[in-house]
Amino acid sequence: MYIKDGICYAGTLAEGIKVTAVKPLRGGMMLVTFSTGEKRLFDTTQLKGSAFAPLARDEVFQHPTIFHGVITWQNGAIDIAPETVYRMSYAYDDVAI
Repeated sequence: MYIKDGICYAGTLAEGIKVTAVKPLRGGMMLVTFSTGEKRLFDTTQLKGSAFAPLARDEVFQHPTIFHGVITWQNGAIDIAPETVYRMSYAYDDVAI
């Protein structure tokens, strides 16, 4: 199930999803908005490998940018596919908080 333009669709999210907004939170967490309109929480501490090691530093983590629907850091030196972010994230209910 996924939501696009306020409509809930059955099935799985189509490839080609993009990130439209990202907000760094505490502890490596990010609030990510997708092209479907859905907001999800993503934990960057799940990312393994030396390419993602700089994200442990707050001065890097706190400054993401979106480039063609992809979250990047350090002028594109670090990036992660939006499909991966979606798959590794979980639903965010802003009404409950």
